[in-house]
Amino acid sequence: MSKSPVLFLAHGSPLIAIQENEYTQFLREFADKLPAKPKAFVVFTAHWEVDGNTRITFTDGPHDTVHDFGPWWMDELFEVEYPAKGNKELAARISHLLQEQGIASDLDPVRGLDHGTWSLLKQFDSEASTPVVQLSVNPNLSARDQYKIGQAIRELQDEGILIIGSGVTVHNLSLHSEVTEAWALEFDDWIIDKIENKDYETLFNYAEEAPHAALAVPTPEHFVPLLIALGSADPNHASKVIYRDYTGLLSYLSLQL
Repeated sequence: MSKSPVLFLAHGSPLIAIQENEYTQFLREFADKLPAKPKAFVVFTAHWEVDGNTRITFTDGPHDTVHDFGPWWMDELFEVEYPAKGNKELAARISHLLQEQGIASDLDPVRGLDHGTWSLLKQFDSEASTPVVQLSVNPNLSARDQYKIGQAIRELQDEGILIIGSGVTVHNLSLHSEVTEAWALEFDDWIIDKIENKDYETLFNYAEEAPHAALAVPTPEHFVPLLIALGSADPNHASKVIYRDYTGLLSYLSLQL
């Protein structure tokens, strides 16, 4: 069986679950071109922050759809349901793989899928026919430790399981601009360069060394899934940008790792 790609996908606005635009078209077309339908999706989402053990959804039944955004969003978004089933066996195996590497984890039978997961998968698999295991992120860990979480489950890509880090590189909602300013492009350019050239040691110090890092990443939760996905990828494979666009200062940079 060929390896599944490991992806970092920008989830941006939850509207991507219901919008028709260049990005949602890209997601559908990318999914259609996969060499085989994934056996399962394993998604690390920026919208499940846990200051402690990695948490893993644990159910065989359909997940609840968590509408984790403010009431000012349109009613149509609150009507979205994504009842993909879980996979207890896979969740338990992920927990075991993490613990083998000294990474503490807990199985969570209650947590549903948040919009960091379902907004993307609604485009990838609109029928919710593929099992999903969702994992939390701990933004307080070092960049190197985030990478190690990904490393611990790297073998899953050999089995047709699609690992996704769902986040955003440039994500500063306190800044409002309809224009994509030069500093945002410079930050993403730096990230792309370090990933494509596998300069991970420098990348791990992005907060100190990347241009405009404090503007692009004022809080790390949306950047963390990129580091985890990078750890999950085969280091011998070339990484590449698969989509890049911006809505003002919100980046839709997405990579195959």
